[in-house]
Amino acid sequence: MPAPDPTTMHPMAGQPRVVLLKPLVTSPLIEVGEYSYYDDPGDPTAFETANVLYHYGPEKLVIGKFCALATGVRFIMNGANHRMDGVSTFPFPTIGGGWAEHVDLLMELPNRGDTVLGHDVWLGYGVTVMPGVRIGHGAIVAAGSVVTRDIPDYAVAGGNPARVLRKRYTDNDIARLLELAWWDWPIEQLSARVRVLMSGSVDDLVAAPPVN
Repeated sequence: MPAPDPTTMHPMAGQPRVVLLKPLVTSPLIEVGEYSYYDDPGDPTAFETANVLYHYGPEKLVIGKFCALATGVRFIMNGANHRMDGVSTFPFPTIGGGWAEHVDLLMELPNRGDTVLGHDVWLGYGVTVMPGVRIGHGAIVAAGSVVTRDIPDYAVAGGNPARVLRKRYTDNDIARLLELAWWDWPIEQLSARVRVLMSGSVDDLVAAPPVN
């Protein structure tokens, strides 16, 4: 059987709530790897506007391959920042009129840079990711968490603010997984190892025979 088509927006027959993000997004400020999906019983096709908030640029949202994003995941981008060094935090220039001449006051806001999800990341229901955060490859973030700082590769994190609860593997196994980088394998090789990827150990994956 051939591998699923990564250009199909709705990969699950009869389930319009699931969308592959790569064929969905149009913004040049959002980069998504193949097979990463978002699940929402409402309108998952509104992901760019409903789930990526205050995205006025120039920073990017980068989502790796094979990421699973549950309903209500939100990315707060740098455009949400307000000045806090004056008496008022109100962004007067955004309202327009004569106040717009002070737009330089908004240009001086700190920018935390791109928000980056590695490959094979799972974000649970209602997770909020704050600007400039990097979530490492293979990481899992528990439902309802607010991610305010970087999460290492293959860590399980949760809470508000999210903190690392445990590692999924030993440091040695994490290094081996990062070296394998299975998400970059040819699709035929990856398809032949789906069962090992989903239910096997790191040793099993390393020992899996090559695809002829």
